[in-house]
Amino acid sequence: MNENNKKIDLDPVEKDVEKKTSLRPQSLSEFIGQQFIKSNLEAYIESSKKRKKNLDHIILYGPPGLGKTSLAHIISNEKNVNFHSTSGPAFTKKGDLVTLLSNMMDGDILFIDEIHRLSPIIEETLYPAMEDYKCDYVIGSGPSARVVQISIEKFTLIGATTRLGLLSRPLRDRFGIPLQLSFYEPEDLMKIIILNSKKLKFLISEDSAYEIAKRSRGTPRIAIRLLKRIIDFSIVNEDDKIDLESAKKSLRKMKIDSEGLDEMDRKYMNCIAYDFHGGPVGIETLSAALLEHKDIIEDVIEPYLMQRGLVQRTSRGRILSQKGLEHLK
Repeated sequence: MNENNKKIDLDPVEKDVEKKTSLRPQSLSEFIGQQFIKSNLEAYIESSKKRKKNLDHIILYGPPGLGKTSLAHIISNEKNVNFHSTSGPAFTKKGDLVTLLSNMMDGDILFIDEIHRLSPIIEETLYPAMEDYKCDYVIGSGPSARVVQISIEKFTLIGATTRLGLLSRPLRDRFGIPLQLSFYEPEDLMKIIILNSKKLKFLISEDSAYEIAKRSRGTPRIAIRLLKRIIDFSIVNEDDKIDLESAKKSLRKMKIDSEGLDEMDRKYMNCIAYDFHGGPVGIETLSAALLEHKDIIEDVIEPYLMQRGLVQRTSRGRILSQKGLEHLK
């Protein structure tokens, strides 16, 4: 089947409106940052088109908000194939996955967010599906039960996770293209902020865009969220443009400091500094002290603090660095 004519739009009008209003980039050329990943993906996609083969299975991993879901959509657009999106916790039984896989067309992309949260039985169903494009399904129960093997169309699985280490080794090894997303530089975030302010039809100066970028924790999702809230403040104040002073004033109202830390970050650092005398302190103890789930601490709070050198993770627990202590002061 010709790839250029293959993609089926169930509701083309709705999809066209969504593309016009969405802040997500629609192609690799629109995607800002992650240059290493972009150049490699371009080569993989171009190669698959020339060979008229499907892309190998892809695993995208890194902290939340860096563009894993956006990249999955872009790959689908670049390949001009159907996109099926779900998440690891959505599969409660084996039949859910078998039904989804059996309804896909040749070349379709299946995107599973939070793939590290798949249950072991769902993982085992994925192994033959990824390698041989077959699914084993049990019909009946008890002595009359029998296993039926279902052939499925060749597809590309794109998994996204913030915790690559939680994937089982057999599943992880079946992904031919592992791609790690890293935190963004302020210069790239500034471009994203200016581009999205145009999409939101609100003027912003370059110096204020850079100020927001510096406080966005290297994460586009946070940068866009801060931009939207600053626009809200500007509209209420009847300002027709975001300048440096109004940006700083709005960021102060949201309690975002010069390093991009929010109240939760400072609460975390203060807990280590004053309640535990700078550390070391274990994650379970921190979780109890902060009344916060340890996954939130490990996936959301700590990556940026460690990347900025404010907190260090040791074998004995978390400790506050000298830079972290100075920042609190």
